[in-house]
Amino acid sequence: MSILMEPQKANAVSSVDKTLPLALTCGDPAGVGPEIIAAWLKANPAEAAHVVPIGPKKWIESLGIAGENVGPENFVATPGQPSVDGAKVALAALEAAAAGCKAGKYLAAVTGPVSKSWMQKAGFTFPGQTEFFAARWGGEPTMAFAGGKLRVVLATWHIPLMEVAKALNEKTLGRAVRQANRLARALGAKEPRIGVCGLNPHAGEEGILGTDERDRLNPWLDLLRKDFPGLSRCEPGDTVFWRQLRGEFDVAIALYHDQGLAPLKTVDFDESVNITLGLPWIRTSPDHGTAFSIAGQGKASWKSFANAVALARNLSEK
Repeated sequence: MSILMEPQKANAVSSVDKTLPLALTCGDPAGVGPEIIAAWLKANPAEAAHVVPIGPKKWIESLGIAGENVGPENFVATPGQPSVDGAKVALAALEAAAAGCKAGKYLAAVTGPVSKSWMQKAGFTFPGQTEFFAARWGGEPTMAFAGGKLRVVLATWHIPLMEVAKALNEKTLGRAVRQANRLARALGAKEPRIGVCGLNPHAGEEGILGTDERDRLNPWLDLLRKDFPGLSRCEPGDTVFWRQLRGEFDVAIALYHDQGLAPLKTVDFDESVNITLGLPWIRTSPDHGTAFSIAGQGKASWKSFANAVALARNLSEK
């Protein structure tokens, strides 16, 4: 059972066999997911005994290891050419991974990248995989990233920028702080130092450039600091990540998607991992997309995927 669940969800799973394999979903079969899994397995053959790939039958057969087949038996994707049929296979792989964790077959899920637009055409009704697993497993998800130089937790993620300020309520901010603290501790910080980005330029400049920090966010953070003494007030978002790189913070909280993902992908594009926290099981994913433009060309790096596997196992075993 992961220590990264919300306190009220802690009894959702009574025990987990740490020897269970990880579920590896193929992602969109026309993207780079299938080839990075294949390349990672080729470079790490000993891992084959500890994972179960989920995807089209012919792709699994090409890997040379046992897996869970989904989709039409004769389905074969053309790299770089997404389709509704391929998106349906990606969705079926997600469903199998989610159900397998609940059934006690898998320790956690590591998911290949999918195309949200193609998934929507295939009947996928969620903004992303984070929300999908929350619906299948229960719990309140938090999107986080680690595996490279930066560790980032998002307070909000798949919502329009115009809605961010309204979504930043006391509950949302508190959940992000709790999960940031747990992630930092799980990754070795004994007394986590958490840097929080402001919403406005210069964190509002004491109300001159916006009042959100002064009137709402900082008072909430001041209350939370009683339980999390290493928690900052809102700091200028343009320097928080630089300060983290210099060792001042163990983890940073970004208040909206691009505030955290822009610096993360600039610094850690090939290494960082998307982590879904707050659910009964851990789900991780490489922090990159389907990359249809280079699919099938052997150019995609499997470093992020390797880190996703390692973090899924390590965080689950915590």
